[in-house]
Amino acid sequence: MKTKVKKAILPAAGLGTRFLPATKASPKEMLPIVDKPLIQYAVEESISCGIEEFIIITGKHKRAIEDHFDSAFELEEKLKVTGKSKLLKEINKWNQIKFAYIRQRAALGLGHAILCAEPFVRDEPFAVILSDDIIDPEYPLLKEMLKIYAEKKCPVIALEEVPISEVNRYGVIDGVQEGRVYKIKNLIEKPSPEKAPSNLAIIGRYILTPEIFEHLARQKPGAGGEIQLTDALKELVRKTPIYGYLIRGKRYDVGDKLGYLEATVDLALKNDELSKDFKDFLIKKIKTLS
Repeated sequence: MKTKVKKAILPAAGLGTRFLPATKASPKEMLPIVDKPLIQYAVEESISCGIEEFIIITGKHKRAIEDHFDSAFELEEKLKVTGKSKLLKEINKWNQIKFAYIRQRAALGLGHAILCAEPFVRDEPFAVILSDDIIDPEYPLLKEMLKIYAEKKCPVIALEEVPISEVNRYGVIDGVQEGRVYKIKNLIEKPSPEKAPSNLAIIGRYILTPEIFEHLARQKPGAGGEIQLTDALKELVRKTPIYGYLIRGKRYDVGDKLGYLEATVDLALKNDELSKDFKDFLIKKIKTLS
């Protein structure tokens, strides 16, 4: 098995029901945060870590994702003629990056989506990035996880402490703490607060090895009637160590409307072109509400 992580799987076949009607015909992954779609944040985070190949798992009504990372001749010529070189550079930065697209024909869960990518991953370790989870671009979470993987040569998953009342929304781990790293003993998908072994929730960043595919292939439907990645990891941890990394920076759950709005506000305040005027607007708005 190769040891350097050069590929990332981006599952993008979900129905986006929490954002209906906006996502009825448009991919949830193309919802913008300031001036970039959700999935672009995931791709840029991965590129900053040296990842060169992306396998995007799509479904119906997802063609806009492919178009976004493709060339656009008429638009590029228009930007050239009007001298908008900065924008031209922005939309051309994908030219050296490799993208493959796989259609998940039925919404059978995250585990099934990852299994669809097996022919492209083969014997290599790979990252899984869920664009529902935006990580503050100033926080190098994926780099830190890749460093742990380089040391351990075992799967690494990102963890975040959540209120115990919310554990039923996540996969949750039981593990032995070693600083910010946990050696995982068990994983449970969406437990009730009474049955949760901890409040350490799995969030949308994984470094996985090809061994996961054999467990996904024989995994029976779990929570929600879907093939759950957490269930396959639960089987894998019986054979090989899996580590969890407790994140230090900010994560936004942009699959939730409030989380989406929080990310929009925070990232707009960090945008060089918008921050001053947007901050002034927010201050004035809050004053009118008080």
